[in-house]
Amino acid sequence: MPKAAPLYELQKKRLDAYMDAGYNFDPDKAADYTPDAGWRVDDYETELPTEAPGPAEAQGSWAAAREVLRNYTFPPPNLITGIFLPDQPLDQRVMVLRGRFLLFTFWFGVRIGAVTDETRTLADGSQEQVWGYNYRTLEGHFERGQIDFSVHKNLTTGRVWFHIHAYSQTGRISNPFYWLGFRLFGRMLQKRFATQSMKRLREQVEEMLRKGWTSPAAQQAPPVQSVSAQEEAREQLREST
Repeated sequence: MPKAAPLYELQKKRLDAYMDAGYNFDPDKAADYTPDAGWRVDDYETELPTEAPGPAEAQGSWAAAREVLRNYTFPPPNLITGIFLPDQPLDQRVMVLRGRFLLFTFWFGVRIGAVTDETRTLADGSQEQVWGYNYRTLEGHFERGQIDFSVHKNLTTGRVWFHIHAYSQTGRISNPFYWLGFRLFGRMLQKRFATQSMKRLREQVEEMLRKGWTSPAAQQAPPVQSVSAQEEAREQLREST
């Protein structure tokens, strides 16, 4: 049987459509996006295998997590799959997210807003090595906001962990069916995405360490399924592309 084409080739038209799309919120006003202003602000964290004190090891837990983050293999594919050009620089990456909700498949666009690669001094005087990035929602997304993914190592203790920080708000949804669905299930899906992403990243890091630091294949995910044949799904697809 012929080998299936990679997702970024199958979804080239959608990727092209989002390359010049604008954000559906103003990232410069991030300080105003608080719970009092009607935004959800979330933080999640999970422990990863520890390392010896000192800078991150070349083939250790921190470096393995960095590769999992870079390849975006940690989100649960039954909820979200990221599709992007593998040779595009990370700080310029645009992704099409294939989301699954109820009986439908949806397509959303996001863009990497910033990449972090630094050593920070903590309040107790110790230092931590941090790598990560954020992505921001583009026009047509059902939500608006930003999510940050980062891997940290305390250089004094050797502790390594993965952190998710996000602020979000339901975006403009013209179809009342989808609006109601996201009102009822959107928060549950957000939490499931975060908890399953942490679990999958931890499992992939542990597997890489067991195998001697073997990186997962970029964009490892099931083949793309056709969008729902129902008219409502087709209507949403037209609105978001």
